[in-house]
Amino acid sequence: MDWDKLRIFHAVADAGSLTHAGDKLNLSQSAVSRQIRALEESLDATLFHRHARGLILTEQGELLFDATKAMTKRLDATAARIRDSEDEVFGVLRVTTTFGFGTLWLAPRLPKLYEKYPDINVDLMLEERVLDLPMREADVAIRMKEPSQADLVRKRLMTVQMQLFATRAYLDERGGPPETLEDIANHRLICQTPSAAQVSASAAMVRQLMTYNPGSLMTVNNYFGVLQGVLHDLGIGVLPNYVTEDFPDLVQVPTDISGADVPVYLAYPEELRHSKRIAAFRDFVQDEIIVHRKQLRQLGKL
Repeated sequence: MDWDKLRIFHAVADAGSLTHAGDKLNLSQSAVSRQIRALEESLDATLFHRHARGLILTEQGELLFDATKAMTKRLDATAARIRDSEDEVFGVLRVTTTFGFGTLWLAPRLPKLYEKYPDINVDLMLEERVLDLPMREADVAIRMKEPSQADLVRKRLMTVQMQLFATRAYLDERGGPPETLEDIANHRLICQTPSAAQVSASAAMVRQLMTYNPGSLMTVNNYFGVLQGVLHDLGIGVLPNYVTEDFPDLVQVPTDISGADVPVYLAYPEELRHSKRIAAFRDFVQDEIIVHRKQLRQLGKL
């Protein structure tokens, strides 16, 4: 099968348009169209339905597009490994993690990575969906549970606990922190929306707290929003304990309810084991966790 025709087919399928694909490939629309017709003739199959709004893949086209996507990702991985054979750390590093950890812990520390490796370009993808690392949807992941995908190098980084936090101003306004769980009825609870993707430890903790009938409730679909509510004196929030280092004004509200330990893992494809970009990011994260633990000890919170 002609590799050049497959490359053009992939661009057309990805763009959904001969014109857009031609612009990307620096080819005329007629040249792209001729290559697609030739590929269809060689396969004796129709790959696209021609529609007024663009091109739609046929069933046969979907099968071929799945194959070219896999090929493209494998080629990208190979190109990354070739680039990483150089002495310098440079190029794009696609990092995926949860919205909460990415915004509250990782992103504020990235200036140190750029300071050490100014030629690296981090593409930070924050979402709760677990991306497929072997299929190169991302280069490296930080997740709140051990990855189950095969062919991954995985390393446990640290443990997180879900706890209750509030500002001193809020607690003073309410006459102090709740002394018993029953006192939750006199406070506003801020937590993740039950339907939002979240670690099970947080969901279990919230379910327990709700049995004590909080006086008021505010729900947000991510931890960053929960933190903002707490910082603005709106109530007592369910948050991961790593926020205590960067937001020292938060007061931990002690209760008999605490979330289970949440393991934090770093993972990347086995084929990138020798990648200098991955090694640089891995070492950076591990160093920052050592600093993080020292600061928590100094705060008496570890």
